[in-house]
Amino acid sequence: MKKKEELPECPVATTVSLIGSKWKLLIIRNLLNRPWRFNELHKSLEGISQKVLTESLRSMEADGIVTRTVYAEVPPRVEYALSELGESLRPIINSMADWGNEYKNNL
Repeated sequence: MKKKEELPECPVATTVSLIGSKWKLLIIRNLLNRPWRFNELHKSLEGISQKVLTESLRSMEADGIVTRTVYAEVPPRVEYALSELGESLRPIINSMADWGNEYKNNL
């Protein structure tokens, strides 16, 4: 997790630095529904490379937004889910969805 002094002074810039990429927002959107396995996420996000997905998940895990659970099974199973902090993004993502629908409806 980043230290307070590493974050921008502006709260909007802080939010953008943590979740501002296209892929991070779409990953969060998916994780709002349920935990996902890596390959499920990869298949559901058309156009994302494995490298970008891995980097995005690692970054969000380091920032405390996503949790990674490894199950001791053969073959190993890994699931990604939103942490409590990640769940707190639900109203933001819902507002973005509402705004996007409103925009499309007014075209």
